[in-house]
Amino acid sequence: MQLAIDTSTDTASLALVQDSVILAELTWRSGQNHTTQLLPNLSYLLRQAGLSLQSADGIIVAKGPGSYNGLRVGVSTAKGLAFSLGVPIVGISTLEVEAYPHAGTGLPVCPVFNAGRGEIATALYRRQRNKWCQLVAEHITTVDTLCSEIASKTVFCGEFVPVIADRLREQLQQKVILISPAAGLRRAGFLAELGLERLRAGDDDNPVTLQPLYLRGASITQPKHR
Repeated sequence: MQLAIDTSTDTASLALVQDSVILAELTWRSGQNHTTQLLPNLSYLLRQAGLSLQSADGIIVAKGPGSYNGLRVGVSTAKGLAFSLGVPIVGISTLEVEAYPHAGTGLPVCPVFNAGRGEIATALYRRQRNKWCQLVAEHITTVDTLCSEIASKTVFCGEFVPVIADRLREQLQQKVILISPAAGLRRAGFLAELGLERLRAGDDDNPVTLQPLYLRGASITQPKHR
């Protein structure tokens, strides 16, 4: 059995998978409550499936980009489980997890997250010759710059897309395809599918060096003095 963990953003998700079959999956709006909700929900999911952590032979975790707190909780929990259970771990880009469900369109898929400060985190993926490929690596940019770089009809997905939907339509017109909120819900089942390919290929990560992908350093403010 493999365990997939995603606490990258306000949406959190867990999945238990065996022989490529999802045994149990839970996706919920966590907000900033990853610390208090992750392990209780994992225990609940294991009970529903009638399984124990000891039956896990692989851990798959969404490594970001995303929120600092969410990524710290998810990645540290995944690493702790991998160490304690003595099983391999794989970290997958959260943007790739967001894009992967739409691979079947055959079009470029552009996941978009809010990066704050008027910027977005994004990347570009596409299935080519029956192979899922990353066309543009994860990076921070602006909506206007992103739109200027879109050359063909592209699928946009991600929690932040509804916020910028009007701007995308205005600037890209016929080149934009927007995913509905229900179809765009990021699920750990897709994270598991991506991670299983790497686990089977023996392409696992070193749990010591695996780190969250932040794209930007933490914002540090000086304390106010009276």
